[in-house]
Order: sequence, then C-alpha cells, then structure tokens
Amino acid sequence: MEEKLFLFIKETVGRVTGKKGIVYDTDFVKDLGLNSFDVMNIVCAFEDHFDVEIPSRDVWKLHTVKDVIDYMIKNGYTNV
Repeated sequence: MEEKLFLFIKETVGRVTGKKGIVYDTDFVKDLGLNSFDVMNIVCAFEDHFDVEIPSRDVWKLHTVKDVIDYMIKNGYTNV
C-alpha cells in the first residue's frame, strides 16, 4: 500500500511542480523548494483525486512524503 501511495505522490508532485528526485524523506519545502502556492496545488490535486477536503490545519503538518503517506493511510485515502 505504501509503495502505491508513494508512486502516486511522486507522480502528482512531478506533474504539478515539475520536481523530480522524490524519496520517502523528501521535505517539500527544504528539499524541493516548494512555496505555499505549490503545496496548495498539490493538495488540490489530492483532493480532486480522492474527492475529499483536506483541512488547512492538517496540510501544514505534512512536511515530508512519508508524512503524507501516513496521513493518507490514517484517513483512508488509499484508492490510487
């Protein structure tokens, strides 16, 4: 399950931002240099795919790819 989610995140981040070289411990801001607009575009792509709304208070707690995977599993967003 984690591997499928990882590949989904990697593909989505690449499509939305053009960034490559993503691994489990990649930090979206520190490693990829994403700004808040980039992060929100990625979140919107996730929300569209899973047909959910991710609260802003949760978004700003998700710093790494692993954080996102854990969040998605915890909240049942696993249909990739």
